[in-house]
Amino acid sequence: MEDMRGSKVISCERCPALVSSRTMIVNGDGKMNAEILFVGEGPGREEDISGKPFVGRSGLVLDRSLQENGISRGDVRITNCVRCRPPENRNPSKKELSNCKNHLYTEIALVDPKLIVALGRVPSEHLLQREVLVTKEAGEVELANIEGVDRSILICIHPAATLYNPNQKVIFESAISKAVELVGLKMKGAK
Repeated sequence: MEDMRGSKVISCERCPALVSSRTMIVNGDGKMNAEILFVGEGPGREEDISGKPFVGRSGLVLDRSLQENGISRGDVRITNCVRCRPPENRNPSKKELSNCKNHLYTEIALVDPKLIVALGRVPSEHLLQREVLVTKEAGEVELANIEGVDRSILICIHPAATLYNPNQKVIFESAISKAVELVGLKMKGAK
């Protein structure tokens, strides 16, 4: 049985491996009319416990970068391709991504953002329907037709990449700055 209210998935049993490993369904968080929608691949351990996306170490990296650009987490919306934590933080399978696609597309339609920022390879490839070399393509914007509407997708490395490879920090922060500038959210006094 699947139940969705607005952008929130209340119940879903489509992916047995994810259902058995999840603590809870992790829905998107933030403004429903946000100009920027960040899309990650799936919840991690901290997100599975809290029920909110990007609240672990990667979330702190994202929050810091947003603040450096003069905006807060409350100014944007953050979600994932899949709403349940894959066991042992593995990447979601193609079947799991497909099973959750309707949930993501419904949220995109409801938020109707000016820009979608794909955080990492999995969401970039899922949204653009092609192979993506994230470190080479980070900061590039491409149109993708999602449910009959052309959407601007900005390719970005995942914030976790900056934790494991400090050289990725500049690439990540540059893409976030570009996203904020593209939608005109940059506030006075931001770096």
